[in-house]
Amino acid sequence: MDIFKDFFTALDGSIERNDFVKITLSKALSKRNELTNVYIRYIVIKEEPFLSFTYRYKTNDQVKNYSFSEAKEIISDLLLNAFRFATLFSLKEDIQVFVSKKKKVTLKEQYPSFTNKPPEIHNQPKERKVTNSDFLRHLGVSDKDGNIIHKMADKYRQINKYLEIMDDLVSNTSLPKNIHIVDMGSGKGYLTFALYDFLKNQKGLDVEVTGIELRQGLVDYCNDIAKKCNFEHLNFECKTIETYTEKRIDILIALHACDTATDDAIYKGMASKAEIIVTAPCCHKQIRQQLKGTAQESPILKYGIFKERQYEMLTDTMRALLLERENYNTKIFEFVSNEHTRKNVMLVGKKSSKNNDSKRIEDKIDKLKSNFGVTEHYLEKLLKQ
Repeated sequence: MDIFKDFFTALDGSIERNDFVKITLSKALSKRNELTNVYIRYIVIKEEPFLSFTYRYKTNDQVKNYSFSEAKEIISDLLLNAFRFATLFSLKEDIQVFVSKKKKVTLKEQYPSFTNKPPEIHNQPKERKVTNSDFLRHLGVSDKDGNIIHKMADKYRQINKYLEIMDDLVSNTSLPKNIHIVDMGSGKGYLTFALYDFLKNQKGLDVEVTGIELRQGLVDYCNDIAKKCNFEHLNFECKTIETYTEKRIDILIALHACDTATDDAIYKGMASKAEIIVTAPCCHKQIRQQLKGTAQESPILKYGIFKERQYEMLTDTMRALLLERENYNTKIFEFVSNEHTRKNVMLVGKKSSKNNDSKRIEDKIDKLKSNFGVTEHYLEKLLKQ
């Protein structure tokens, strides 16, 4: 339609320049609408270009591919009847479109959010992110010939999935030129080494990675491997999460930090205003112990195994809400399949440039606490200090 002429001219220009990243449609006209967002990317199928639409519903996603002319008609219809806001992302600029209630269209140009383009291949095979067999050999994941040891196949699969997640997060976040990453509770360092190698040696980023681990033996072991691999900007320190005092953290990682150690790590990330906080919580004890012996009305909580799962979900939901209250956008998703590990939930927070509705989020937290009889979440306590 003519009212979107400038927007589609910008779209055509980004396609011609080969720097188109994506389009997002947001701010649904009705909160009752099951369709919450639409994400549009450029793909090539059998050497033919298409725009691929991901329709994000409250309960599922649907993907449909359209020619450019079809796509423009559908975008126009969605902006007139379903959404108020659209953003065209390209490597040159971001173009924001706002449609008022009276169908007046306003365009606004901003600095580009992205520096890299996504792949254009439809259903491309997932690449293996780990290519350095040197640190894998030292860690006992591969043999001297670079072959993955059979019993370590699940660990290798986990490493690649982790790098896939981190690649997406880092590529879509505005980070400083020199990125400081802190991995709290780094353990034997499988994922710490893999992330450093991937970001530093494969993507060519200027990164400094610090692993925090309480066990001196593991710290010495990991520092020795880092030295053997010439990973000059990767080091491990023996200390607790609470005693780590470095003020600048760009990416905070805490994978399987036990019980409230996850909260200590999240708090450190928030206090440092980290752009990305990545956790895989485990050993949820604090709320479960707090509610021990407390009668619950829900029949689900009659059974021990369900009670355990319920308190895990309650703990991590409150963590997500507390992150949102501090202006982080959050996601909770499956890290790797249950087939490979039970510790498969990942909670990610990305710093938002907009202020979230803290009062509404606080009300949600209070309601959860009231429904389950929770006095205080440990992370809540830390944030009050």
